[in-house]
Parts: sequence; structure tokens; C-alpha cells
Amino acid sequence: MTVALPASTPASFEIKSANLPLVALLLKSTDLAALSRDLTLRFGDIPDFFDNDPLVIDLSPLASDNTAIDFAALVALIRPYRVAPIAARGGSPAQMAAAAAAGLVAAPDARVHVPPSQPAPPSAQKPEPPPAEAPPPGALIIDKPLRSGQQVYARGRDLVVLAMVNPGAEVIADGHIHVYAPLRGKAMAGARGNADARIFSLCLEPELLSIAGIYRTSDVPLPDGMWGQATQVRLVAGPGGDKLVMESIKA
Repeated sequence: MTVALPASTPASFEIKSANLPLVALLLKSTDLAALSRDLTLRFGDIPDFFDNDPLVIDLSPLASDNTAIDFAALVALIRPYRVAPIAARGGSPAQMAAAAAAGLVAAPDARVHVPPSQPAPPSAQKPEPPPAEAPPPGALIIDKPLRSGQQVYARGRDLVVLAMVNPGAEVIADGHIHVYAPLRGKAMAGARGNADARIFSLCLEPELLSIAGIYRTSDVPLPDGMWGQATQVRLVAGPGGDKLVMESIKA
């Protein structure tokens, strides 16, 4: 039996299609204790890294793993980092059923961006061409020295610092970081996974350097001739994994 619905538009609502920007948690282990430790190391000192971003849990690396996932505990673990877990994708039927029982919707069509330096998960299909995006905002410019305990985060753009970054200060950017002065604190570029981001400083004396989550602390001495010099830092992929490479900036 076919029923014809009236063609008039309801006065109280309309249904429209919508696109929602998401961040993805690519889950590589079912060990939630290890995940908690790694999240604390990565984001524990950056309380404003996320801004209540909707999040999809990507289970592609675990699709062949029969280990059960406690999604209720997983959601409780990641919520304090100011993300809103709403969906899951890529898991086995049992994993997706457990995710649904925890209130996560299935999002098989969600596309997860994988940086060029990282191989795509085996189950990932060829992505469709991305839609044209608006040009990124201009760089965030800081023209005053940053003292110990201060933190600056350039969300979605580059960061330019025209004064000293003192020990104990932190500069973070989703893009590049330029410090036209001594860099003596922590610098984290490509904070959301941009492996092409770089760090530039006219005087490199850092406590920590990080690009796309690959980091080097002051416990590891800089290469010969780099300390206190004008230097750029970039991420290079290699057979043993990604590593930070430092090169002098020639005048």
C-alpha cells in the first residue's frame, strides 16, 4: 500500500543534511591502562588542546583482535580530555555491538585522515577526493617573552614568537612554530598530527621538541653544532620509524 504524504512544510521544524567535523581516536591497543598513561604523557599538560570536539573511535587496527573492549570505561577515560565520543567505526561485529551498547553510533562512512608518513590501516578504502577547504587563518603572533608556566597554543594555524621562550614555557601549534629569539622551553608543532610541520628558532636551546607526537627531550643532547644556533627541526620517515632531524639555518 502506497501512502502519499502532504507536500506542505511543517511550521515547527525542517530536516536538513549536515556535515560535522570530527576528531578520530585511532585505537591500537585494548590495554586501557596503557592508553591512560600515553594520553597523560601527550595531553596531560595541554588542558585546552581539545575544545569539546566530537570524536569517533576508529577500531580498524583492532578489527582482527578478539579481545573485548570495555567501551564504557574507554569513554570515561577520554572524556576528561574535553572530547565528546559519539561514534565508532572499523571494528569487528562484536566490537561494534559492544560500542553500540555503550551508546556509540556506527559511523562506517567517517573518513580518517592519515598523515603521509604513516601507512593507512589495511581495512581503509581509497578515500574520496576531499572537498575544497577555506584558507587557513593567519599565524598567531606573540611579541612578548613567555615566562615559566606560560603556554600558548595556535589552534589550526602557525605560531610566530618574536621574543624569548624561557625554560618552563610551552609553545604549541597545529602548524609550524617560528621563534625569532632563544627557544629554551618546550615547542610542539603539528600538534594534531601534521607531520609536515616544522620548528624554527634563531637560538635552539630547548627542554623538549615535538612534531606530530614524535618528541625529543633535553635528556638527549642535540647534535654537534646545533645548541644555541639558528636551526630548523623537521620530521623524517625512516625504516626504523619517524625521527626528528635538525639542520642549521644558513644566513
